[in-house]
Amino acid sequence: MQLPLHQYIERKKATIKTERLLSDRVINLLYSRIREVSPFLFEQVVSKRVSALLGFLNYDLLNRPLPGSGKGLSSKIFKELEINPEEIWENQEGLEGIAAIDTYRKLFERQIRYWECRPMEAAPNSVVAPADSRVLIGSFPVQSNLLIKNKFFSYSELIGTDKAQWLSAFDQGDYAVFRLTPDKYHYNHTPVAGRILDTYEINGNYHSCNPGAVVQSVTPYSKNRRILTIIDTDVENGSQVGLVAMVEIVALMIGRITQCYSRERYDNPYPLEKENVIQKGQPKSLFAPGSSTTVLIFQKNKVQFSSDLVENQNRSDVESRFTLGFKTPLVETDLHVRETIAKSKTAEQ
Repeated sequence: MQLPLHQYIERKKATIKTERLLSDRVINLLYSRIREVSPFLFEQVVSKRVSALLGFLNYDLLNRPLPGSGKGLSSKIFKELEINPEEIWENQEGLEGIAAIDTYRKLFERQIRYWECRPMEAAPNSVVAPADSRVLIGSFPVQSNLLIKNKFFSYSELIGTDKAQWLSAFDQGDYAVFRLTPDKYHYNHTPVAGRILDTYEINGNYHSCNPGAVVQSVTPYSKNRRILTIIDTDVENGSQVGLVAMVEIVALMIGRITQCYSRERYDNPYPLEKENVIQKGQPKSLFAPGSSTTVLIFQKNKVQFSSDLVENQNRSDVESRFTLGFKTPLVETDLHVRETIAKSKTAEQ
């Protein structure tokens, strides 16, 4: 059976591109057949143990150069995955040039010279993308029945059914879903400046974030293990966009999320805690390799999303599996970490 295409808009060039979905047929079989016929087997596949095993096989054991060859991954792999090796920061600990990247894990956990190749707009009242990713945006009041309930995620489950304070704070707000594909740079960066009010982890499974799997109505983003960080931006030197919830979500073959905030480049990393003050655009965490997702949630009437993201999402001339599955235009925009995705509504007025 020929699976439908999944296309997106490349932001900088405003061109339509077709995504090559890795293991697409296997994921389709898992979510359309095995999930229905053998729920027990399906639950085992999306468990932590099996996900870690699949990650080891794909990113550590396979695709390694011959012992003693002294060579890293083939330059052909960089080309196929459209990864620019010139972006890689060669001064990170344990890395002696591109030749030292000899497994997919090292490739996907790479550090880059983001301060040079991922420039950030100086506007203080802006929100930036937390990752190299493909984004969809929306509003809970307008699209809750279409996208949220039993689709991308359940609002209360995503934030935590026992987190009454934050459920109330973000009620009727807006959201942005950032999907990282396996080839992407896998560091999350802080989308805003502010002060940490809370940080907590919610346990869960390791569902795939393949568009076809998401459309199968398994609400992967609120079922998967995730780490939430609540940021108050209405402080001195903050981004002035109210409270922001940053939700970092694991996926199939993602073994961990390492919290590693750095004030300067990747130096002296540490996990964020309550009352920590953060700068915008700095490394915050690292996803282990694979596909994964970060969700930002904003309070009602606090941000205005960039017009090109809104226009791209509503295009009807792009073949998106989200559009096909949800019967309404839903087209992702591919962008870089630290690119502006929204600004304060107050600043716009």
